[in-house]
Amino acid sequence: MAHFAKLNSDNVVVHVSVVDNWNCVDGSGNEVEAIGVAFLQSVHGVEPGITWKQTSYNGNIRKNYAGIGMTYDAGRDAFISPKPFASWVLNETTCRWEAPVAMPSDAGTGNPPKMYSWNEATVNWVEVTL
Repeated sequence: MAHFAKLNSDNVVVHVSVVDNWNCVDGSGNEVEAIGVAFLQSVHGVEPGITWKQTSYNGNIRKNYAGIGMTYDAGRDAFISPKPFASWVLNETTCRWEAPVAMPSDAGTGNPPKMYSWNEATVNWVEVTL
């Protein structure tokens, strides 16, 4: 199965569609994005301001699997999630947001496992106590 993100005029993902592979292949059996886009346009019509971009679960296409609310960045050819906190920075290799401070190494250890939450006011991780 192939997956395609429907983008509005601001390049924000508004829908993700699944398309059978046979609707995306050329006469030689090669998957071609433009063929998948043409198929989707034949189903949904050509909508002003709407574009389709292929995406993949494993990040082989456009770095991250597209989700509703993500933005397609044409310069990076990547889908990027909304920035979660003002202090976080975009990793240019993965196109994922990262905290300016690494999560404590003991996260997920112990019984019950230690959990942490980001505190933007202190720009640090705080342990979650239940």
